[in-house]
Amino acid sequence: MIDPEYSLLQRLTETPDLFTQIPVGGGIDLRLQTRLREQFPPELVRAALTQAELRHRARDRFSLAMEMWFDRFELEQATPELAARHKAERFSTTGQTVLDLFCGFGSNAIGLAQAGLTVTAVETTPEAGLRIELNAGIYGVRDRVDVRISDDPLSLAADGLIHIQPRRSAAKQRSVKLEEHVPSLEQLQALIQSGASGAITLSSASNFGGKFNDCELELISVNGDCREAVVWFGELRKEHAMQATLLPSGWTLSGNPWEAFGQVGPLGAYLYDPDPAIVRAGLVDVLSEHLQINRLDAAEEYFTSDERLFSPAVTTYEVLADLPNNDRDIRNYVREHVTGDVEIRCRHVPVDASAIRRKLPVTGKSRSGETKTTLFFARLDGKTRAIIARKLTNDSDTDS
Repeated sequence: MIDPEYSLLQRLTETPDLFTQIPVGGGIDLRLQTRLREQFPPELVRAALTQAELRHRARDRFSLAMEMWFDRFELEQATPELAARHKAERFSTTGQTVLDLFCGFGSNAIGLAQAGLTVTAVETTPEAGLRIELNAGIYGVRDRVDVRISDDPLSLAADGLIHIQPRRSAAKQRSVKLEEHVPSLEQLQALIQSGASGAITLSSASNFGGKFNDCELELISVNGDCREAVVWFGELRKEHAMQATLLPSGWTLSGNPWEAFGQVGPLGAYLYDPDPAIVRAGLVDVLSEHLQINRLDAAEEYFTSDERLFSPAVTTYEVLADLPNNDRDIRNYVREHVTGDVEIRCRHVPVDASAIRRKLPVTGKSRSGETKTTLFFARLDGKTRAIIARKLTNDSDTDS
């Protein structure tokens, strides 16, 4: 019996004229849908409109997104193209075939194949398998990707190289608990102990802490957004416990969070906000030692200095004012010194950003290209302060 979802996807691939009539970037209205349904079966129109929406959403993560084939659920958890290529670099040092389990629509399999590896990509449905084949062809690596369908992909795991990306169960689609993923946490832990080598890709929001012994954990951010936590095990793990990697620069920081001691110092002329991958990896003190820079407070991840430093690991702000945490002082400063929008940021101080923004005076519209003023709520010496700052560009970034 032919899988109906497989058949629908196959029919879509054979109807390119349908996609040429869908505007790029949205703008789909009822009249367009009515016109399309006069030319094509309604189920094809619905599926094509869904694909067009997903392609538009994925365009910042995949260079060929507007040609690719997606599934809504898989796209939410998919590895961005830059991250897939980064992980593939470590696999490529082996020159071996990689078994890619629960590979979605193939983003990691494609990255591995682009690195010159032969990939066996395993999914659970024919429809998913067809998506992998189509996407591998779009990226020109179809000859290096062997697609297989299995009800139990994990049963194919052997002693070789493995990449696996557990997915949230259908009943727990929003859960970040690994105990509610497929394969289960116990199965993943057993895989690590089996003698195989490779990587397990998890959501950076998942509860991975303390779950994987004798492994290396790498947090990966893409354009300042912490996207993935990668558990490296077996021969592919490195000696350090944690690593943060920032893409597209490729800048990395590694170390043991328990062996670093960041110094706390008074607020200086500059405030630095570390990349979220560094924060999620618990490497704030390691970065403090690496950059020889003070933390703002023991309970805050922000850094500060009097002399400006340049590093891709941080976003730099020039401090304009250090104010008490009260509405009157903040309003007065904004009224007298700020033009345009105010961005409100905090990490550990609970604030209602919408309520605070409503209380701020309207100081005119931001001019095109104008940097927003940022209002930080942060602890200094254990007390909450309001820090007004201006974001600086890092055009002269060097790794100090």
